[in-house]
Amino acid sequence: MTLDAILDGTAAVFMVIGGLMSLAAGIGLLRFPDLHSRMHAATKPQVLGLLMLVLAASIMWRNWHWVPIALLAWGLMILTAPVSAHVVGRAGYRTKHMRADLLADDELASAVDRLSQPGGVRREIKDE
Repeated sequence: MTLDAILDGTAAVFMVIGGLMSLAAGIGLLRFPDLHSRMHAATKPQVLGLLMLVLAASIMWRNWHWVPIALLAWGLMILTAPVSAHVVGRAGYRTKHMRADLLADDELASAVDRLSQPGGVRREIKDE
């Protein structure tokens, strides 16, 4: 077995795993019942799927100066996916696009109720 065959096999395995993770994310977007479940399905497996596809591409290129660029693309994904999921989840919660029966513990309700009251303000930091 040559080194090229081993690298091709490794890249093929990474590509299949990445494709399956991305497929799982797509199926989760279609099948899950509410916004928060769909948001979870869109972010968690997609980040791992992209990592596997980026690693497969880096191996297939056989030119190692592309590896930092590919990892930078994955790093940007891993930095932006949680932030965007948080923003979408928070907006969905505030606009009542959620299923309260699926929540185990609603820790955000008191803060949202306090801020939604007329004259409701955020807690102010007192200078001492």
